Amino acid sequence: MSVQETYAKKKMSASDAVHLVRDGDCIIVPTGVAEPPALLAALSRQRRSFHDVKVAQILAMHKYGYLDPETVDHVRHVALFYGAATRAGGQAGWIDFLPNYFSEIPCMIRRGQMAADVVFSMASPMDAHGYFSLSLGADYTMAAVAKARAVVLEVNPNVPFAYGNCHVHISQVAGLVESETPVPEVALPKIGHVQEAIGKYVAELIDDGATLQIGYGGIPDAVVMQLTAKHDLGIHTEMIGDGILTLLEAGAVTNRRKNYLPGKMVATFALGSKKLYTFMDRNPALEIHPVDYTNAPTLAGQNDNLVAINATLQIDLLGQCGSESLGHVQYSGTGGQADFVRAANMSRGGKAFIVLPSTAKDHSISRIVPCLSPGTHVSTSKNDINYVVTEYGVAQLRGKSAKQRARELISIAHPHFRAELTEQAKRMNVM
Repeated sequence: MSVQETYAKKKMSASDAVHLVRDGDCIIVPTGVAEPPALLAALSRQRRSFHDVKVAQILAMHKYGYLDPETVDHVRHVALFYGAATRAGGQAGWIDFLPNYFSEIPCMIRRGQMAADVVFSMASPMDAHGYFSLSLGADYTMAAVAKARAVVLEVNPNVPFAYGNCHVHISQVAGLVESETPVPEVALPKIGHVQEAIGKYVAELIDDGATLQIGYGGIPDAVVMQLTAKHDLGIHTEMIGDGILTLLEAGAVTNRRKNYLPGKMVATFALGSKKLYTFMDRNPALEIHPVDYTNAPTLAGQNDNLVAINATLQIDLLGQCGSESLGHVQYSGTGGQADFVRAANMSRGGKAFIVLPSTAKDHSISRIVPCLSPGTHVSTSKNDINYVVTEYGVAQLRGKSAKQRARELISIAHPHFRAELTEQAKRMNVM
């Protein structure tokens, strides 16, 4: 049977494809815009016919009907990272949260520590050899494809066919659903004066030839906007977005000086504009790989001069970063921050930057604090921290004593809080 004949045999409606799910199953859905809207909408319509089905995903983009506190006994969401669609439900307790390092989710699936009975994913159209590309999110989904009883792909001509270890063969697929819904576009965050000031400090410490990992957010993108005059930058990151596309168009990224996969950009998921998705299609300069490849510190750290740029919500005087919760209340997740901080620390000439505005709530609260707020989840540990940057400067903490760290961090706090922080540090005997 030809691949085209096999395709025709496995093609079905979204409503029929949902029948491949059994009570008690865990459905794996990839990151962000790789989530399949037709399949998740069909699951939502039929959710009351199921019992104890879970949908596990690191970042849900849209609030589908199954995200419903009244029907969690039928279909429940398991968040690996909270976003706007899941945060309120998680904080209210009817959405579950599963702690993780992004890089380790595939291993958790392979070891059976996280169930993967069914995969629902967006995919590119099939090529002549019977392969689909999971270009928008290979992440942990490729591990789930290898483990799942049923793989269901939502095939969409708007999804690019990317290279790398992100391909699924028609023989691995139980059901195919066709759709033409445009891939959601995510605009670059707005950049204000504070973000721009932080970006300038970081950009000054990035040398030509560095390899970049860039997290999502206004400050990381503010850094990107100030790197357009650099030369021979490389990309080894978890997310490819429009900020990286800007550097490519400016000629700042060539990937020539990367010593690990030279000439290639590497990412595990995409989040950006239609222009970005078009750029990704059959582009030999880009490879999409599973997250245990892109984010593994021992692999990413093989890039010399690896620069990791990530944001936090709060940091204490010892250098512990609370990047994912406000006190005990979960706000997002660990994601790949710890992965890349450790990778940069392993890299020869590497630099890991944690960036944050010095204050919150209209300058009424300092984000640099003596101790993290009670219950705050530590995302980056005191042992991993390197550079910390606010709009007031740069603190380099790695190799510094507790007292040295306190002085460094107080020096980049908002001036209104420096005296208070100094007094509290003295009470704690770290000044």
